[in-house]
Amino acid sequence: MLKTFEEKMNKSVDALVREYATIRAGRANPHILDRLTVEYYGVPTPLQQAANISVPEARCIMITPWETSLLKEVEKAILTSDIGINPTNDGKSIRLIFPELTEERRKELVKDVKKKGEAAKVAIRNIRRDANDSLKKQNKANEISEDELKDAEDKVQKMTDKYIAEIDKEIEAKSKEILTV
Repeated sequence: MLKTFEEKMNKSVDALVREYATIRAGRANPHILDRLTVEYYGVPTPLQQAANISVPEARCIMITPWETSLLKEVEKAILTSDIGINPTNDGKSIRLIFPELTEERRKELVKDVKKKGEAAKVAIRNIRRDANDSLKKQNKANEISEDELKDAEDKVQKMTDKYIAEIDKEIEAKSKEILTV
């Protein structure tokens, strides 16, 4: 029964890790394009399935669509996204040049990272609350004894502590990555 709550906590951490992958830290990271879609034969298609994405240099991403007719669509998708980088179109491919982050921008990004980490911690705590509520209902319905309730609540708390610590590690790692010049 506690397995489902642990899976939910694990999914919260995974979601945070995926979210962090989309935050750019001065270096070119192709994962910032993960959420972009382009119109490909009238169907919204993830950019990775319509183009080759490579990182030829530390601060440059090159996007080469399978068909040159997609260049305008890819460019439009990048411009309308929240990436904040103007694409350079050379007729065959699109380059995204990442500017060096200013100290001020790095600090803003770290604040954002911490805010997202806090949101993930809140999600973990909500899952803990749901688990404890579920256990108390089982106790009231005489499905589990008081001792089993206490043991299960302890397990839930240990699980919560483990995932909160994991989130703290993720926050620390991403903050360090952003602040590294």
